[in-house]
Amino acid sequence: MRLYKIKKSKIDKNGLYANCNIKKGTKIIEYKGKIISVKKSAEDPKFDNGKAIYLFNLNKRFDLDGDFKFNTARLINHSCNPNCEVFGKGLKIWVYAMKNIKKGDELSYDYGFSYDEDFKNYPCKCRSKNCAGFIVREGSRWRIKKSKR
Repeated sequence: MRLYKIKKSKIDKNGLYANCNIKKGTKIIEYKGKIISVKKSAEDPKFDNGKAIYLFNLNKRFDLDGDFKFNTARLINHSCNPNCEVFGKGLKIWVYAMKNIKKGDELSYDYGFSYDEDFKNYPCKCRSKNCAGFIVREGSRWRIKKSKR
């Protein structure tokens, strides 16, 4: 049984929702995509911050382009009060539950904030009590935490 299902989101179009109760620390879904060079992601107009991008920085040499329909994890929305976090090991990225998640709750993680001169271009729609009001990607790619998992 999958731990998630796709439903219409209150945050942004579609989202992933818990299909059952999920315990803290559970590996939920792999963030899949194509491994590309950091140089390619810096030069390719596909990754212009003016567009929706699904790009994670894996290390100094490689990024992961997750802008593919087979990457269901791309539907996880940002929240200022997330219930998931993203960890990378090698060239793989996984989404984990950072707390117990109840069946029916929308899965979310913090995309990462950086208040530079463009931060107002990315309004946050999470509606959480502690909402910062804006989402800002650091440069043109989201960063991931490295893990020993």
